[in-house]
Amino acid sequence: MITDETGRGGAAAGGPGNSAGSTSRTGGDLVQLITPAGERVSHPEFDPWVQDVSDEQLCSLYEDMVVIRRIDTEATALQRQGELALWPPLLGQEASQIGSARALREDDFVFPSYRDNGVAYCRGVDLADIVRVWRGNAFAGWDPYTVNMATTQIVIGAQTLHATGYAMGIQNDGADSAAVAYFGDGATSEGDTNEAMVFAASFQAPVVFFCQNNHWAISEPVRLQSHVQLADRASGFGIPSMRVDGNDVLAVMAATRIALDRARRGSGPTFIEAVTYRMGPHTTADDPTRYRDANELEDWAAKDPIARLKSLLDRKGLLGAELETAVAAKADAVAKELRAGCINMPEPAPLDIFKHVYSTPNSWLDRQQDHYSRYLASFGDPAEAASEEGAR
Repeated sequence: MITDETGRGGAAAGGPGNSAGSTSRTGGDLVQLITPAGERVSHPEFDPWVQDVSDEQLCSLYEDMVVIRRIDTEATALQRQGELALWPPLLGQEASQIGSARALREDDFVFPSYRDNGVAYCRGVDLADIVRVWRGNAFAGWDPYTVNMATTQIVIGAQTLHATGYAMGIQNDGADSAAVAYFGDGATSEGDTNEAMVFAASFQAPVVFFCQNNHWAISEPVRLQSHVQLADRASGFGIPSMRVDGNDVLAVMAATRIALDRARRGSGPTFIEAVTYRMGPHTTADDPTRYRDANELEDWAAKDPIARLKSLLDRKGLLGAELETAVAAKADAVAKELRAGCINMPEPAPLDIFKHVYSTPNSWLDRQQDHYSRYLASFGDPAEAASEEGAR
């Protein structure tokens, strides 16, 4: 049964056969390196993977989480003000996204879901591009090959297949990079995800399946989807797994580094279950008060990932006025840039709908474009009927 607890006494031993380097690791107990009160606790298997994280880097992780929460807050406000059609909040999942994304190398390739905007920020996606799709101005937000991150996937779980296929390509190229698929707990019940794990296990592909178990697949609680820990589902495919506190940025980073190391050494896929909580709605079109107990939200608010790291920084004497001011200024600047990029985003031309449909010219599409151009011209506005050459 899935539990909402964050571990036993702050850290959990993996049990027999669960050493960090083992290929037979199973989900087991929840691994935690920072308690909700901000106390750093020791874990013999996971500590070595984050021992290089300096005080300066801890402060940087804190800044990242504050900034992406501000991005999320600003985008939610833009949607409420009619500037975005929809927005999928990540509130509460900051540690899962920052801890994992900051463990990646530049040449690793990310395949996200629609909620992984914090990962997009870490990969260097332009802020306006993060909201471009949600404003309805484009079919996709950015060029995946400039940041090694695919655009957001709306179809639940489909990106796991894409990640596995890309990982098999890495294998064929003889490279030591990895593919990472981000998805939620609901995606583990999708056929695409299960098929992806079959292929990943069969070919020992260098892919990391990163599941953010935020407890709700829209209005469906995770306890109805699975009567075992989600990490244990992977063992049925022969894939090693880890179950970590998804509100603990250090535990997430350690787990991701372990998984990436396995992939780079040719030891195949790994499944990570980051146990976190979606504190906001599924999207801005959702009302979680219709299906979620307010007490549950209150319980998880006490495990807030940002407050947790902030408390650790305070314990270490790193949380001074200078850091707080700098982080707040960065968050304000990012929010300002996001808002300006969204509001000033140029509207797409009518004939832009024909762009990027096919990689090469196609007579069938050309005919449709010609018909649509003449239709627009019938309104007597030449500017609306861009030339076919300019639309391609």
